[in-house]
Amino acid sequence: MKNVKHLLASSFLAATLSLPVLAGTLVINSDASDPAPKKAWEEIIKRFEAANPDIEVKYNLYDHESYKTTIRNWLVTSPPDVVFWYAGNRMKTFVDRGLFEDVSDLWQQEGMLEDFSAAAPAMTVNSKQYGVPYTYYQWGIYYRRDIFDQYGIATPTTWDELKAAAATLKENNVTPFTIGTKYLWTAAGWFDYLNMRTNGLDFHIELMDGKVPYTDQRVKNTFAKWAELVEPGYFLENHASYSWQEAQPFLYNGQAAMYLMGNFITPNFPAELDGKMDFFTFPVIDSKVGMAEDAPMDTVHIPSKAKNKEDARKFLAFVAQAENQQLINEMLLQIPTNNKAKAKQDPFLDKGVAMLAAASGTAQFYDRDTDPAMAKEGMKGFQEFMVHPDRLDKILTKLEKVRKRTFDK
Repeated sequence: MKNVKHLLASSFLAATLSLPVLAGTLVINSDASDPAPKKAWEEIIKRFEAANPDIEVKYNLYDHESYKTTIRNWLVTSPPDVVFWYAGNRMKTFVDRGLFEDVSDLWQQEGMLEDFSAAAPAMTVNSKQYGVPYTYYQWGIYYRRDIFDQYGIATPTTWDELKAAAATLKENNVTPFTIGTKYLWTAAGWFDYLNMRTNGLDFHIELMDGKVPYTDQRVKNTFAKWAELVEPGYFLENHASYSWQEAQPFLYNGQAAMYLMGNFITPNFPAELDGKMDFFTFPVIDSKVGMAEDAPMDTVHIPSKAKNKEDARKFLAFVAQAENQQLINEMLLQIPTNNKAKAKQDPFLDKGVAMLAAASGTAQFYDRDTDPAMAKEGMKGFQEFMVHPDRLDKILTKLEKVRKRTFDK
């Protein structure tokens, strides 16, 4: 591949942005740094360069956490030509600030309104499209079927069955749920599901939109359910000291049995666990409440201040093509957003596709559905609750102040 650089430390950012960019050079900044996406995007860029020999791609790769922080600086100062990001409110925040390019013309030219009919709402602000989605994926509970079988545990479909399974595991010195909350978004996955299962998707979205106080009794009911897992000690000890990746080995070595996570975890499963890992939908809490799911969507965008928008549009159109979406998602073990592309035959994907098809609705994810300022403090509160559930009233009072400051303008 021609001149492809992988920059894994944000300390290189200033030097990277100060380098002169040659005519015909397309600068792409990405956070697809885990092994499977890294390999997938190397292949896509190789193919794009082959199809466009007059374009030289400069591909800068960053780790997830530094990327989330530094992208805000790039977009305002001296951005690349293409950035990787997320759909929903995460995208809208940059659109509202005039930092993402309107690519509605590309959607029209490429027939994308038809090809991406299901994904279009998450990419649209005021009837205009601002990027191209390339993947989405299910969330749910990945678990050690062999450990469940060992202790005679059936796959839980209800909240009481999930708690009973957790109790049996803990009695046998197996941590029911592994989790790493050093990077706070993993705790947000638990909040999303508990809130959607307790109060429903419509309420959840109203809360995300700042229309419901965090001190509302219905929010307290969500945390009461969460406490039924936190207080008996069903989560991994010292989880605040682990990243989501660092929490995985506990599942793989049998010290823990379940992990609420997105399907991007599946390429990491060790070969020796083939046939031993399985997946189930987050169980029913209230039978009167619909089964909504988190299905986050990952995207590529053109910054408004990009220098090479012409070639950037060519790249977005290339990413949108069904055969490229299929290739990317086969390598990621995720689901293409182009409805002409097929998901790979895979036991986890098969369950995910079926689950999402039957869902009563979908959310993006807590930190993608709500305002970034609210998300930052909300996720801090979730982690604090998991460590100190006795502080709930103080946590919710603080979050309500943040909600008012963020939304009541």
